[in-house]
Amino acid sequence: MLGVILEAVDLKKSFPVKGWFGKSKGAVSAVHDVSFSLEEQSTIGIVGESGCGKSTLARLLMRLIEPDHGEVRYRGENILALSGGKLQNIRKKIQMVFQNPYSSINPKLTILDNVAFSLWENGASKQEARRKAHYYLEAVGLPRSYATRYPTSLSGGQRQRVAIARALILEPEIIIADEAVSALDKSVQAQVLNLFQELKSEFSLSLVFISHDLNVVEYMSDEVMVMYLGKVVEKGSAAQIYEQPNHPYTKGLLNSVPSMEVGVSTLNNSPITGELPSPMNPPSGCRFRTRCPHARDQCESSYPPEIEVRTGQKVSCILYENDVREKILL
Repeated sequence: MLGVILEAVDLKKSFPVKGWFGKSKGAVSAVHDVSFSLEEQSTIGIVGESGCGKSTLARLLMRLIEPDHGEVRYRGENILALSGGKLQNIRKKIQMVFQNPYSSINPKLTILDNVAFSLWENGASKQEARRKAHYYLEAVGLPRSYATRYPTSLSGGQRQRVAIARALILEPEIIIADEAVSALDKSVQAQVLNLFQELKSEFSLSLVFISHDLNVVEYMSDEVMVMYLGKVVEKGSAAQIYEQPNHPYTKGLLNSVPSMEVGVSTLNNSPITGELPSPMNPPSGCRFRTRCPHARDQCESSYPPEIEVRTGQKVSCILYENDVREKILL
C-alpha cells in the first residue's frame, strides 16, 4: 500500500543581508511556515513567480542548506536530525536535477564518467559504476556511442539527460527537479518532460517538480502547491487548482497564461499587477495584499489560516475564513 514518502513541516529559512563592514541590513525571508506531503509514486508541482522561495525550498528538502525551523521527514523520519551514515543513505534516496545543464555536469569528465562518478564516491568499483552508467544513459535515451563524448559536444537537452541519468544511478525514490526544463528550447522541453514521465513509471519514482511555467506544472503534476513570497497560498490536486482556483494570486497567475483562442479567457479575472514586494521587507499580514484587488483592512493585520475549501484543496485567504467562502467573481 502506497503512503506518504516525503513531508515538509513548518519549514522556515531566512538569509541575513550585510552591508558595508559586515553590518547587518536585515534578512531575506525566503521560506516561511511551508508544509506539504508527497505521496509515493506521485508528483507535486511547486509554482510561483521568481523569488517566491521555490529553489530555497528544494535545497532545504535536500538538506543542502539548514532550515531555521521545521522538519523534513523521509518515510516519517526527520532527516534534519540525522548525521553520518544514516544521512548519507537517505541522501541517496533523494536526488536533485538542477536548472542549468551547462553548469551542473563536469566538463572535464566524459559523459559516462559524469554519470558513474556518484557510485565511485560511494565505494563502487570503476567497472561496476561504468556498467550501471551505461544502463542509465540508455534509460534516458542516450546510446552507448555518447559515452566517450564530453559535455561540450552535447546540446542542452542532451546534457540534461546526462544530469537525470546521474541522479538515477544512485537508485533514488525521490527526484527533485528545480526548473529542470526552463533553460531548454520549447521543443526540447517537451521531450525532457515526457522522459520524466516515462522514468517516473519505469522506476516507481516520486517527483517534486518546481517551475514558474504553469503549463509545465499542469502537465507534470498530480498535486500542486502555489507559493508567494515564501508562503504557501494554495494547494490541492492539479485538477482543482487549474479548474477551480480560489486564491486571488493563483487566479492571477493562471490569467497570465495566454489563451490559445483569441478573445477567450477561462477566468473572470485580470493578470497580476504591481511590483513584487522585497522579501527583505514583506508586507504585514497577507503578503499578497499589496497586489490583491480584494484586500481588506484585516488582511494587513494578520495572515489568514489555511482553510480547506473542498476535500484536498486548501487556501490561505480571508475570503474563505470562518467558513464564509464568499461567492465573489475574482
